Amino acid sequence: MRQALLSAVLVLCCALAAKAENTPCSGRKGGIAACQGETFICNDGSVSGSKRSCSAYMGAASGLLGSPGTQMTPALSSECSCRSGAYCTGPRGGRYCMTDAGKKSYLSN
Repeated sequence: MRQALLSAVLVLCCALAAKAENTPCSGRKGGIAACQGETFICNDGSVSGSKRSCSAYMGAASGLLGSPGTQMTPALSSECSCRSGAYCTGPRGGRYCMTDAGKKSYLSN
């Protein structure tokens, strides 16, 4: 009886550990707000560094998908907020967009 209880507890712990994997926009970023093509836009206005495909992860049925095929594009003006879907290019070639808090959020290549 005691061994069966111990086995059940171990199975439950393993299941919870598997469920606790990292997800895009987790922690301080507050979760996923939307997709911009393959890029996750987080609730804090930043972009996620996740290598996952946002459209595949969220699925077409999700209301968080903007235009699934629309990727982040270069900004035509100085407006490059992450939520707008536009990015700026820094002097050394880094691609970034501005978060809601006014900080740079760099896009992965």
